[in-house]
Amino acid sequence: MMGLKRSCFVFFLMWQAVNGDASYSFQEEMKRGSVIGNIAKDLNLDWSKLSGRNARVDAAGNRKRYCDISISNGDLIIADRIDREELCGEKLSCVLKRDIVLENPLELHPFSLHIQDINDNSPQFKEEFINLEIRESAFRGARFVIEEAHDADVGQNSVQQYSLKKNDNFILAVDGNTIELVLEKELDREKQQEINLVLTALDGGSPQRSGTVVIHVTVLDANDNAPVFSQAVYKASLPENSPVDTVVVTVSATDADEGVNGDVTYEFGHVTDDVKRVFSIDRKNGKIKVNGAIDFETVTTYDLRIKAKDGLGLSSYTKVSIDVTDVNDNIPVIYVKSLAHPVPENVSPGTEVGIVNVQDSDSDNNQQVRCSMQQNVPFKLVPSIKNYYSLVTTGQLDRELVSDYNITITATDEGSPPLSSSKTVQLSVADINDNPPVFEEQTYSAYVTENNKPGSTLCSVTARDPDWRQNGTVIYSLLPGEANGAPVSSYLSVNGDTGVIHAVRSFDYEQFRSFKVHVMARDNGSPPLSSNVTVSVFISDVNDNSPQILYPAPEGNSFMTELVPKAAHGGSLVSKVIAVDADSGQNAWLSYHIVKSTDPGLFTIGLHSGEIRTQRDISESDSMKQNLIVAVKDNGQPSLSATCSMYLLISDNLAEVPELKDISYDEKNSKLTSYLIIALVSVSTFFLTFIIIILGVRFCRRRKPRLLFDGAVAIPSAYLPPNYADVDGTGTLRSAYNYDAYLTTGSRTSDFKFVTSYNDNTLPADQTLRKSPSDFADAFGDCDASPEVAVLIFLAVTMGYNRFALLYGLAFIFLVLHPVYGDVSYSIPEEMKRGSVIGNIAKDLGLDLGRLSARKARIDTEDNNVQYCGVNLNTGDLVVQERIDREGLCAKKASCVLKQELVLENPLELHRISISVQDINDNSPQFKEESLKIEIQESADKGARFLLDEAHDGDIGENAVQGYSLQQNDHFKLNVKTKGGGRKYGELVLDQELDREDRKEILLLVTALDGGSPQRSGTVVIHVTVLDANDNVPVFSQTVYKASLPENSPLDTLVITVSATDADEGMYGEVTYGFDHVSDENQVFSLNPKTGEVKVAGSIDYEKESSYEIQISAKDGLGLASYATVIIEITDINDNAPVIYMKSLTNPIPENVSPGTEVGIINVQDRDSENNRQVRCSIQQNVPFKLVPSIKNYYSLVTTGQLDRELVSDYNITITATDEGSPPLSSSKTVQLSVADINDNPPVFEEQSYSAYVTENNKPGSTLCSVTARDPDWRQNGTVIYSLLPGEVNGAPVSSYLSVNGDTGVIHAVRSFDYEQFRSFKVHVMARDNGSPPLSSNVTVSVFISDVNDNSPQILYPAPEGNSFMTELVPKAAHGGSLVSKVIAVDADSGQNAWLSYHIVKSTDPGLFTIGLHSGDIRTQRDISESDSMKQNLIVAVKDNGQPSLSATCSMYLLISDNLAEVPELKDISYDEKNSKLTSYLIIALVSVSTFFLTFIIIILGVRFCRRRKPRLLFDGAVAIPSAYLPPNYADVDGTGTLRSAYNYDAYLTTGSRTSDFKFVTSYNDNTLPADQTLRKSPSDFADAFGDSEVSPEST
Repeated sequence: MMGLKRSCFVFFLMWQAVNGDASYSFQEEMKRGSVIGNIAKDLNLDWSKLSGRNARVDAAGNRKRYCDISISNGDLIIADRIDREELCGEKLSCVLKRDIVLENPLELHPFSLHIQDINDNSPQFKEEFINLEIRESAFRGARFVIEEAHDADVGQNSVQQYSLKKNDNFILAVDGNTIELVLEKELDREKQQEINLVLTALDGGSPQRSGTVVIHVTVLDANDNAPVFSQAVYKASLPENSPVDTVVVTVSATDADEGVNGDVTYEFGHVTDDVKRVFSIDRKNGKIKVNGAIDFETVTTYDLRIKAKDGLGLSSYTKVSIDVTDVNDNIPVIYVKSLAHPVPENVSPGTEVGIVNVQDSDSDNNQQVRCSMQQNVPFKLVPSIKNYYSLVTTGQLDRELVSDYNITITATDEGSPPLSSSKTVQLSVADINDNPPVFEEQTYSAYVTENNKPGSTLCSVTARDPDWRQNGTVIYSLLPGEANGAPVSSYLSVNGDTGVIHAVRSFDYEQFRSFKVHVMARDNGSPPLSSNVTVSVFISDVNDNSPQILYPAPEGNSFMTELVPKAAHGGSLVSKVIAVDADSGQNAWLSYHIVKSTDPGLFTIGLHSGEIRTQRDISESDSMKQNLIVAVKDNGQPSLSATCSMYLLISDNLAEVPELKDISYDEKNSKLTSYLIIALVSVSTFFLTFIIIILGVRFCRRRKPRLLFDGAVAIPSAYLPPNYADVDGTGTLRSAYNYDAYLTTGSRTSDFKFVTSYNDNTLPADQTLRKSPSDFADAFGDCDASPEVAVLIFLAVTMGYNRFALLYGLAFIFLVLHPVYGDVSYSIPEEMKRGSVIGNIAKDLGLDLGRLSARKARIDTEDNNVQYCGVNLNTGDLVVQERIDREGLCAKKASCVLKQELVLENPLELHRISISVQDINDNSPQFKEESLKIEIQESADKGARFLLDEAHDGDIGENAVQGYSLQQNDHFKLNVKTKGGGRKYGELVLDQELDREDRKEILLLVTALDGGSPQRSGTVVIHVTVLDANDNVPVFSQTVYKASLPENSPLDTLVITVSATDADEGMYGEVTYGFDHVSDENQVFSLNPKTGEVKVAGSIDYEKESSYEIQISAKDGLGLASYATVIIEITDINDNAPVIYMKSLTNPIPENVSPGTEVGIINVQDRDSENNRQVRCSIQQNVPFKLVPSIKNYYSLVTTGQLDRELVSDYNITITATDEGSPPLSSSKTVQLSVADINDNPPVFEEQSYSAYVTENNKPGSTLCSVTARDPDWRQNGTVIYSLLPGEVNGAPVSSYLSVNGDTGVIHAVRSFDYEQFRSFKVHVMARDNGSPPLSSNVTVSVFISDVNDNSPQILYPAPEGNSFMTELVPKAAHGGSLVSKVIAVDADSGQNAWLSYHIVKSTDPGLFTIGLHSGDIRTQRDISESDSMKQNLIVAVKDNGQPSLSATCSMYLLISDNLAEVPELKDISYDEKNSKLTSYLIIALVSVSTFFLTFIIIILGVRFCRRRKPRLLFDGAVAIPSAYLPPNYADVDGTGTLRSAYNYDAYLTTGSRTSDFKFVTSYNDNTLPADQTLRKSPSDFADAFGDSEVSPEST
C-alpha cells in the first residue's frame, strides 16, 4: 500500500504566476518515468514547440537534473532516483532548484521541487551488540550510558522512543538524547556471569519502523582466569596474491573474568620475521589479515602461534594453519638447455639443433605448458621428455638467403586465464661452399696502346662469392688458350688476389688489333667452385710506321714517267703520287709536299690528294725534262715521312723524245679484245658444267651407316678413368637436346670440331655449376644392388657433410624410444662442506663414465632454483655444490627431500634424484623476545596461572626444546606442560599473594633446554608489574561544545579542545578520546586521543556542508566511557571562481548572417553565497560579437557586424566571468567559432593579361605558359577550373592551336606553329570555381611566335636548274669594276635570318671577278686581257645570317667575247678511249673466273683424297671391351646438347676443356681448322695413332 502511494501520490503544491516560477511537492523514491506535473501547461507553454525550441531541464553547476521534460506532452518526469536523505541529510526542508530552458527566443523558467520524506529508513544503532563490563561490586543505582540510535529520516519518521526488554537487574532512563541503563538490582557473578538486554528504538512513521541492539553485560570478577581460545587449531585456506588487508581467519579467545581482567588482546607468538612481514593480527578482534605478498611457490603452508592475553597479563596460545592455494600467477619460463650454434646450412630437414626446457612454478593445471613458435622459420618444436622440447629443422637452410634466425618460442600454460612468455633464440647458419664466384659483368674490355711497357695494367675483373670467409675468397687465373698462335700467358697475366690484368709483353697494332682471353675466378672452398669470363683486349695504334709510296715506285730508275702536253694550262692535272701508311686513324692521314723541283714555280701538288698540277700555262721556255722530289708526311706525333722522285717530260708526242722509241699503234689491239672475249666465254661454260656434274653426283649418292662393332660387347658406359671430371649438365647451351653420337673409327676430326661459341665461351654470371642427384647414382653404374644397399650407400656418401644432422636425428629417435629413466635416492646430513661426495651417480645409474662429458651431463632442478649438487664428469661422483640448510629448505617438516634431475644429451636422458637431508643440532632454543612483560592485579588469587611464550628451536625431534627451568623466587613457581605434537611450554603459577604496596615489580629468569648433544639452551627475563583496580568513569567538562570555522581552513587548524577527567590512577585514570556515531567526519576532522584536540584533517567546503555535529567519547584504560557533543559552524569565503557553461552554440556560422543574430547561449554559475556569487560577464572588444544579458545568469552571444570568412575564418572568443567577492575571482572560457563559406568571390587572375612566346616549329604538346587565378573561397567554392573560351585564329578554332590544363592552368601547344603563316594571335582563358552558382572571370593570353632559321635562301636568278654553258657575255673591252651580272636571291625567314650575303666560292680565274657581299652584283676586278680564258665559270654561294646559317649555290657561266660566233665548238669524246676501257674489263673478268675455277678444283681434289671411305671393324667377335675407356686427361661430356638434330654419340674432353669448345660440323666442310677455333683432341685422334693396323687396343 505504501509503494502504491509513493508511485501515484503527486500533487501540485503552489503556482506563482508573477515570477513565472512553478513549485511541485512529491515524495522521495518515486520510480523513473513517474510524472511530477505538466509543466508546459502550468507555465502556459505551447508543448508542440518544445522540440523546436530545444526545451530542457538545466541544473546549476551541471549537477544531476533528477527530472526531465517530455517533449511530446510537456510532462515533468522523474529521470533519476531521488533520495531525500542523500540530498539533504537531516535537514527538515529539502528543496531542489531547477530551470526550464527554451531557445529561439531564450526563456528561463525556474521551478522548485519539494522532496517529502517517507519512512524508508529504520532506526539503527552503531553496532548490533553493545558490550558492557560491570564489576559485580557495582552499587544499586549505578548508571551506564548507551549510545543513541540513528534514523536517517526526519520529523515524525525519526527516532521517537526507546524500550528495554524486561529483565531482573536493569531499567531504562531516557532524558532527551541521553539513554542510560540504571542498575536496579545488584549483580552476582556467581549466579549470573552475563546478562543480555534487548534495547529497541522506535520511530513515529506509518507504518512504524524499529531497530534493536543487544546489550551484553558481563559481570566482572577478580582476574583468576586466563583467556581460552575457541579452537585448539584454526585452519584456513588462502589464495596466493591475496590483496593486503584480506581477512584470513579470526581467532577468538574468552576470559571468564570481567572488565580489564577479561579484556583479551591478540598477538603473534614465536614466529619468524618473514611471517610478520606476510601477516598481521588485530590486537582487539583477533582478525588475521594479509600484510604482504602471498606466494604459493615460496611457501605453501603457514603455521602461526597466536597468543591471547587479558588486561593483566594472563595469556594462552593456539595454532593457526593456513594453506595457500595456487593461482596462475607465474608465467612459463623457457630455458635453452642446449643449442647447436652455428648450424651448417646443409643440414637435412629433421635435424635437432637445440633442446628447450619449459618450467612453470605453478601447480596442477596451472603448471601444464604448451610450447609453440612462429611459422615463418624453417624450424619446429618436437615434444620430448617431460617439459623438454627438441628444436629441429623443417626445411633446407641457405646462409646466403638468411644467415641468422631469431626464433621466438612461446610457452602458454593451462591456467585460467592462461599466461604465456616468449624467448628469442638466435641461430646462425654456418657457411658451406655452395656458390661459385660470379663476375660483376658478362664480359670485360681492355684498351692498350701498342708498344706498351711489359707489366702495365690493362684492366681489372671482379667476381663476387656470397659464401663466407675462405668459401667466399676469390682467386683469379687465366685459362689456357692461344692468341695469334701463342699461349695467352705470353701476352697477359692476372693478379690472383685482385683480378688486375697486366700485359706481359709489348703489343704491335699492325700484327693484330684485338684478342680475347678467358679469366677464371675460383673460391677457396672445399671442393673449390669457379666461373669464367671473357676479356676482350683492344690494341690502339701508335705512329710507328713511315708512309709507303706506291706510285711512283721508289726503286724505279726510269728517266721519264709522265708526259705533260705543251698546251697544258695552269691547274691541269699532270700526275699523282700514291702513298699509304700502315698506321690507322690520324697517324695515317698523309700530306704531300714538293721539296725540290727543276722549275719551282711550274708545278704544285695537292696537300692531301697528291695530285701534281701546273701552276701556270706551259711556255716554250720551260725545260722539257722536269724533276720533282716529293715528300709524303703522316699526321702522327712525331710525324714520319718518305720521299720519291717524279720525272716529267713536257711533250705532245713520245716521238719527240730522242731517248725513247716510238710505240706504234697497230691492229693487234683490236684482235686482243676479240681473243679475250672468246677465252672468257669458254672458261665460264666449262666451270658451270663442272659444277652441275658435281652437284648431281652428290645428291644421287646414298651412304649407309657402318657398324661400330660386330658382336655382343658388354660395355659399362659410365666408367670413368681416374682423375677425370664429369661435366654433364654444365648448362651452357641455348637449347635442350637429348642425343647420343657414335663415330666410326674412320671418322675425321673435321666431323667433330671444337670451336668457340658466339657467346664468347663465358659461363653466364647467373648460372652455377652444381651436382645433381644423378651424379651420385652414376658413381655406382648399373649395379644390381638392392634399395636398402642404395640407402646405406647414400648415407655413407652424405655422412661426410651431414654428420651433424645424422647425430641429432639419431638422438631424437632415441629420445622418443627412451623417454624417462628410473629414480635414485641419497640420504645426507645438512651443512656438508662444498665438494663433499654424496655418491657415485654414474655407477648407480649404470652410465658410461667416459661419455659423461661428451653427453653434457649436468644437474638440473625442476624449477631452475639453486643447484645444491653437481656431477664430477671425471669420476661420476655426485658432489655438494651449495650449502644445504635443512631449516632453510624445509623448516619444521619432519621429512626434507631435495628433488634434482640428471640431464644427458645425445641422446637426451632424464634421471630424477631424491636427496633426503637429515637434521643436526645446529640451533639453540630462542624465545620470541629477550624479556616478557606481565601485568598482574594485586587482587589475583593464589594458584592463578599465567601462560608463558614457548621457546622456538629450528631443529626437530630430539634436537628441539625438551624442558624449562625457573630461577628461584618468593612468589612464583613453574609448571611445564606438553602440547599436541610433543611441543612443551611453561606456566607461571602464583604461589604467594601479591602486595602492590610492598613490591610493584618482580624480575624472573626462565631457561629453555633442548635434547641435542651437546645440549643447547636459551633464556628470557620476565618482568611482572603489580596493577591497581578500576572503579571510576571519565567526566567531560561540558556537555555541548560549540565552535566556528571558516571554510578552506588549512590542515591541522585547531577547532576546539575537549577535556574529560578520571578519578582512578594509572591505566584506570588514563583517558583516551574518540569519535562516536558520525558519518565520514573522520575524513574532515581529527581528534587527538590523548589531548582531546579537534583539528582540521580534510577539506572544509561551505558549499558542501555548512555545519557539523559530532559525538565524542572519553574512555579510560579498561573501557569505561562517557560522551559529549561538538557543534561546528562553517562560515563562507569567496573561494569558488565563476564557472562558464556553453549551453548552446551554432558552429559554423554562415558568413552572410545578419548582425544581431544569436549564435550561442551561455550560463554562468558561482557556488559561493550572497555577494560572493554575484557575477559579471564580459567579452574582448576585437571580435564582431557581444554578450547580451538574458534571464538570470544566462547570456546570449550575438553578432555585431558583417562576417567575412575570407578575412577571418575562425574566431577564438574569450568570455570572462568575475564575481563580487573580496577579493573578486574570475574565470575565462574560450569559444571557437568557425565561419562557413559562401560562394561570394569569383576567381581573380594574378595578372591583367598574359603573354606567351614560342619559337616556330615547336613540338606539339610543349608548354607555352601558365595562367593562375586565385579564389579566396573555401573547398569547392575556391576550387578553380580553367578552360579556353571559343574563338577562331586564322579561320580555325583556338582549340586546334592551344589547350589548357583545367586543374593547373598550364597552356600547351596543340600543333607546331609556322612563323611564316602568322606571327601572333590571342585567346581568352576562363577561370571558374565549383560553387553553386559558379562564378568566373576571363583573361586574355597573347601568343607571339618567334622566327627560326628554317628556310634556305632561294636563288631567283640565275635559275639553279639552268644547264646552259653560257648565260652572260662579257665584252673584251670591259674595264675593272664593270657590272657583268647579278645574282638575285630571297629568304622566307625574317630579321637577321633573312639577311643574305654573297660569296664566290670557285672561279676559273679567281682574280678576275668579284661579287657584292650584300647586293649580289658581279663585277670585274680588273680590265679584261687577251690572256684571260674565254670561258669563265663562277660558283656563287648565298648564305643567310641565321644560327646555324643556311646557304644555296648557283653556277654562273661567263663568256668573254664580243660575239657568240667566236665561241668554238666542243670536241667530241673519241671512241678509242672507250675501247681501251672495255679491254681492261675483259682481262680482269677472265682472270677472276679462271682463278676461282682452279681454286675450286684443287679444294675438291684435296677433300676427296683425304677422306676415308670405309670404317674398319674394331673387333671381330664377342669381346668384352670397356668402350668408355678414355686415355688420361680426357673427360666425358655426354649430353652436352649442341646438335640441331637428334644424334647418339659419346664424346670425351680433357678436364680443362669447356663446353663452348664443342661443335659438330658437316663432313663436306673444309678440313681446315678456322683461326678462331681451338684445337682439341677427339677420340678419332687416338684411333689414328694405331694406323690401319687391325690390332686391338688391349694388345697394344
